[in-house]
Amino acid sequence: MKALAISGSARTRGNTEHMLNTCIEVFENAGMETELIRLSKNSVHPCTACGSCYKTKDNTCIQKDDAFHMIYDKMREADIIIVGSPVYFGSATPNLMALLDRAGYVGRANGSVFARKVGGPVVVARRAGQNFTLAQLLFWFMIMDMIVPGSSYWNMGFGRGPGEVQEDTEGLDTVRHFAENLVWLAEKLNS
Repeated sequence: MKALAISGSARTRGNTEHMLNTCIEVFENAGMETELIRLSKNSVHPCTACGSCYKTKDNTCIQKDDAFHMIYDKMREADIIIVGSPVYFGSATPNLMALLDRAGYVGRANGSVFARKVGGPVVVARRAGQNFTLAQLLFWFMIMDMIVPGSSYWNMGFGRGPGEVQEDTEGLDTVRHFAENLVWLAEKLNS
């Protein structure tokens, strides 16, 4: 099985990536093939609502940018998809939302390619905004007809400076448990 983690953070090796790596560790310990994609290193333009993906129905987007098709194809191949975002003024990062918006339109135009995959979001903030950002990202998973398991609390962590989230042991335990539930669920669905 394949697990894909996508970091919407502008910071490489920042708090969001620490949270995602906690999940990746669980996936790797379960013997899954894993990959982390950093949107800070991959340019994805926002959706223009042109509707071309509904006309071509070939799992492509008419826009040309650095990374959309590469990431979209990896999302289609993955059994588990998790996304992570820091909180930017009470919401997810624009680069993550650009990817999810376009992947959502292209995926739905091509027979709902994400339906019944498992996954979910992880968010990090200095002080507040996690609930809204978590809900914002969760809405994407739900409208894609994906299966999102729960955890012992919400998948969020606290931290501002690089690495500070590692002091949030409850947050790390929560996302670890979330990842364990993702593995359990994916194994049940694939058996």
